[in-house]
Amino acid sequence: MKKSSNYLKSPDLLPISHEDRNIGPFGFAVIWVGMAIVLAAFAIGGAGILNLPLPMVILATLIGSLAIGIFMVVIGDIGVEHGLSFPVYMRAPFGTVGTHIPSIVRGVTAACWFGINTYFGATAINAILNLLFGFDNWFICFLFFAAAQLVNTALGIKSIERFADLAAPIIILISCWMYISLSDKAAAGGKDIWSWVEEHPVTGAAAFTAFMVVVMANMGFWSTLAADMPSLSRFFKAPKNERNWFKRNKTQLIGSLIVMPITNTFMIIIGAVSYMAVSNSDPVVALQEAASGIALGVLLLMIVLAQWSTNTSANVIPAATVFSNVGGPKVPYWVGVIIAGIIGTLAQPWSLFEVLNSALLVIGGILTSVVGILFTDYYLLRKRRVNVSDLYEVDGQFKYLKGVNWAGMIAWIIGGVVANLLPAYSSIIGFVVGSVVYYCLAKFWVFKQYKQAEIEDPSDEKYLGITVGRNWKIETNEEVVTIPETVEGRL
Repeated sequence: MKKSSNYLKSPDLLPISHEDRNIGPFGFAVIWVGMAIVLAAFAIGGAGILNLPLPMVILATLIGSLAIGIFMVVIGDIGVEHGLSFPVYMRAPFGTVGTHIPSIVRGVTAACWFGINTYFGATAINAILNLLFGFDNWFICFLFFAAAQLVNTALGIKSIERFADLAAPIIILISCWMYISLSDKAAAGGKDIWSWVEEHPVTGAAAFTAFMVVVMANMGFWSTLAADMPSLSRFFKAPKNERNWFKRNKTQLIGSLIVMPITNTFMIIIGAVSYMAVSNSDPVVALQEAASGIALGVLLLMIVLAQWSTNTSANVIPAATVFSNVGGPKVPYWVGVIIAGIIGTLAQPWSLFEVLNSALLVIGGILTSVVGILFTDYYLLRKRRVNVSDLYEVDGQFKYLKGVNWAGMIAWIIGGVVANLLPAYSSIIGFVVGSVVYYCLAKFWVFKQYKQAEIEDPSDEKYLGITVGRNWKIETNEEVVTIPETVEGRL
């Protein structure tokens, strides 16, 4: 009898070599411009302005954006150094089987985000078609828009970068136009956008809580990408034999700590101004009240391009990578893309927007707990050295107890639960609790029983990647195993 090849060695999940990394600082910057312009950002701005003046909303957004940007860059080094995706590295802190549970949570979350962004893009497309031709059926627009994005993503990362190159400058220009249009509308209603709030401004502890909710909502929104940044960063150009962490992660630093906070903050401002102008942070609704004719059509086009560029990079790629990891070689990347599209549609995203801000706080706690576990495992315990070949072995060191590293599972559960007991601080609490609990359980319990080669022998030459000029090579040939025929087998 023949035994099929190791299910952990799906071709789409193998380490990316140095030669195949084709996204540089500019490429990632334009991808970020597209990713950061999403309807959820507008919603955070609209909710924040209810209790805080715009300058405080901006400050809270910058703090949250920079904080989660740091998480992204730190975790993204896994992809830059070793060429590994998020679900593959998760085999280290969660086990070859255990990785599937938090990975699926992340994958389904990403698929739901795909659905939400597709829905709002579809409403914008429907508004454009209604304006031009009198057509009015948002669900048909949803199906066609979803299909176009999935095809774009299935074509690979370079196709996504090319689309971002086209969309980014258009998005920037139209965002400025949108801000001016909505600001004029608010001013016409007698509202000073820099001092107005819906209610009386809160003060004292209530003001601080409202401020932190905006910080955590921003962190919660991007916590999904912070956890699986390696799925993107493994495609980033980086110099071989570069031991300086900052130089090696230049592409990430520019994108996640400069471009993302600026773009995200501008979108929060637009959401806040949109609410001031028409009492609705949904810019599709706001723009239909604030503009008309060709101007409205062009502004709505920005919404479409923004949702498209966000979905391909931030949602469909991570979800497809997760589903491919769970399914093994029988679920190639393009099939994972389709699965993400199906889940995003079945989630009925048109019903999710009303609970978005509350959901962001919950998601933030759950996923930043994973970020804390990854940080501790990669930096504090393994010190960036990874026995990569064993990540692809069913019976290797990452098998742990029947494929599960219980240090990771327990830390994730505790971190997520504790974080959501204090939702106003969920993203920070999730990170800290997940990190501390995992460190204690892994170092003093699990790793005592299941020895980790890179911890026992922290060799640069054996276990570092691009820092020592290594491209990790994983043998993928099918193993042919002859199983002796038994009497029961013949019967």
